[in-house]
Amino acid sequence: MFAIFKNLFSKKDNTQMEKLIKEGAFLVDVRTPAEFAEGHVKGSTNTPLDQVASQLAKFKGKEQIIVFCRSGNRSGQAKMILEQNGFKNVINGGTWQDVNEAISK
Repeated sequence: MFAIFKNLFSKKDNTQMEKLIKEGAFLVDVRTPAEFAEGHVKGSTNTPLDQVASQLAKFKGKEQIIVFCRSGNRSGQAKMILEQNGFKNVINGGTWQDVNEAISK
């Protein structure tokens, strides 16, 4: 029972994401343009979730891709869309604040 709460409230390990960011991963915020304008990760690109499938060309040739959003839900969907289209190098970064924190390290 306590393990459930520990998993819910403990800090997730972003070591792998930090490493990929340092190596130049393609950072994609899948929130709406309005959400992106309110605050975003420096150096990230904004491709809203509803446009991911129609903008696959943006992702081609990228060595590592990190998708993120407000809660991790839309980025999970974006990861699935990309994987269904043959991309194998996609990580769900979770929230844009998680990615922003990983960049700061």
